[in-house]
Amino acid sequence: MATNDPFGIDPQDFERALREAGTELRDLLGKAGGYLSSVDRADVGSLTSLFGQFFQPEQPRPPMPEGETTGDTGSGVWAIFSIDDTGQASVDQVFPTELEALRAHRDNTDDRRRVRFLPYGVPASVLDAP
Repeated sequence: MATNDPFGIDPQDFERALREAGTELRDLLGKAGGYLSSVDRADVGSLTSLFGQFFQPEQPRPPMPEGETTGDTGSGVWAIFSIDDTGQASVDQVFPTELEALRAHRDNTDDRRRVRFLPYGVPASVLDAP
């Protein structure tokens, strides 16, 4: 008997298997619907616990911190700075957004040159190495 593909499955066999699976699935859903319609309100708790074994409820998210930080409000700049041999920081360039600063810093090979957010009113000395 000649086959139509390398796995030896005839297209009619494949269609027949899908049709039978569809019929069985339809019967199963019909039985489940009949069971759910016959469940009393008292049995709903046990049914919920049964489904709870398979479907976990969504985990609650941790609460957001109260108030916005300076970085959230955007009241500051992104600075590219260098640290010299004595540990003192000097600001090389300033950018309004993190993306612009990272793009300018992307080809950097100097490990002493870094990018940080610097809020307004904070001196650049906070960037000094300890």
